[in-house]
Amino acid sequence: MTAATEPIGDASGAAAAEPDVHTTAGKLADLYRRVEDAVDPGSGVERQRAKGRQTARERIDPLLDPGSFVELDALTRHRSTNFGMDAKRPFGDGVVTGSGTVDGRPVAIFSQDATVFGGALGEVYGEKIVKVMDLAAKIGCPVIGINDGGGARIQEGVVALGLYGDIFIRNVRSSGVIPQISLIMGACAGGAVYSPALTDFTVMVAQTSHMFITGPDIIKTVTGEDVGFEELGGGRTHNTKSGVAHYLASDEADALDYVKELLGYLPSNNLSEPPTYPAPEPTAGSIADGLTDADLELDTIIPDSPNTPYDIREVISRVVDEGEFLEVHELFAPNIVCGYGRIEGRSVGVVANQPTQFAGCLDIDASEKASRFVRTCDAFNIPVVTFVDVPGFLPGTEQEWNGIIRRGAKLIYAYCEATVPKVTVITRKGYGGAYDVMGSKHLGGDINVAWPTAQIAVTGAAGAVSILYRKEMKGLDGDELAAKRAELQQEYEDTLCNPYIAADRGYIDGVIPPSHTRGYVGRALRMLETKREAVPPRKHGNIPL
Repeated sequence: MTAATEPIGDASGAAAAEPDVHTTAGKLADLYRRVEDAVDPGSGVERQRAKGRQTARERIDPLLDPGSFVELDALTRHRSTNFGMDAKRPFGDGVVTGSGTVDGRPVAIFSQDATVFGGALGEVYGEKIVKVMDLAAKIGCPVIGINDGGGARIQEGVVALGLYGDIFIRNVRSSGVIPQISLIMGACAGGAVYSPALTDFTVMVAQTSHMFITGPDIIKTVTGEDVGFEELGGGRTHNTKSGVAHYLASDEADALDYVKELLGYLPSNNLSEPPTYPAPEPTAGSIADGLTDADLELDTIIPDSPNTPYDIREVISRVVDEGEFLEVHELFAPNIVCGYGRIEGRSVGVVANQPTQFAGCLDIDASEKASRFVRTCDAFNIPVVTFVDVPGFLPGTEQEWNGIIRRGAKLIYAYCEATVPKVTVITRKGYGGAYDVMGSKHLGGDINVAWPTAQIAVTGAAGAVSILYRKEMKGLDGDELAAKRAELQQEYEDTLCNPYIAADRGYIDGVIPPSHTRGYVGRALRMLETKREAVPPRKHGNIPL
């Protein structure tokens, strides 16, 4: 079978009469009929489509290269006899599994079928998923799970729960070994949500996909809280509030396209490299000789006032190849931007403070978002390029009481732990501990540079003047106080808020014109291709979770 929605042969001849299975022709006809029954979408298709959803098989074909799908276990059936289950034993047991290729590269895939027992997981269903996950780990290819199921199959009891555990342990053992991507394309409830949560990327579809541990009815019964499916666990909720999902697709086609594009930046496994492409611009000669109009636009992108925001994506798009940047977690913690691009044809992960949101401050959500992204890049040999414009950590009791110390430390841990090439560009503010955290030389940055607009200091001018010159300004008020404060702030900025003290100490490797960034970063990454970094022998570190 080379397409999920097509049988392997014509069973029409066997439909009129029962095939004679004592002959070769009859055996073949019997096979075709069985496979046709397995591929037949069944009676629940119209209900599925009425919800704006495709069937399990219809989702596989547009994701994979045409004709590449090879199905596994199409003829398996459940073994349960409880509650009249022995009277209904459909082929496949509610999940389609197999392998194929995306852009010519192997992937393993499973797609849950909500039209069979509501997509609930039973013993055979779980065994099929476990089998394809083991295959992916064995051959070293990504595994893609299309989730559309209502949790454990009640009729099969604890056996279903056991299979969930078998899936979870494979998620964990494959973590950092092969890319694991989850698509949520319908209901995903109870124990079913934890496998996607253990994978590297989770994609949801607006209005048609939901994730929750307990549904609205149980919540209302237990707590009295009245909440709808979309508000509780819809795609927008998990992309903007919880951070569980990494991308909100407008429809199922958009979700599948995002996954295909994402795979193009990732290696097949942790021992291989991501796909490479020819560099779009010449890489020979000097940086100055290779400047483009887009490069030169960077020289004017930083506003004269340090308090005026600018969109860091405008910087990123001028540094990555062809301006192509695939953002991850775009709607969550927008004060930091994470995503994939290519520089000189090679995949890079980009982490960047976003001055248009909270002035680029780091908070709990931004720290966790960026730390997970850095660790994902490190696991799969993808260099990390960091753009820094951070005035500090977001102050406030809410942040402190919710653990900004412990949770912000995750970002420190991630940068310190990462052994992939790390290149950091300070575009403007690099203040206080946040300067350290954002890929600084002190945390293992390989190449660190700054623009002449960079301000690297313990704190900003306003805060510093209030502390340093408290006595001098005591007794002043009105215009006199404002004038004195402005004078002292200007003196502080001229003295300390520049990149040259850090350059003098070797904390940055150079101060470069913004227009030279693309060429400089490209050459740095080329130089770092052979980087080798030894780490102390240990079972694993103890990241502050």
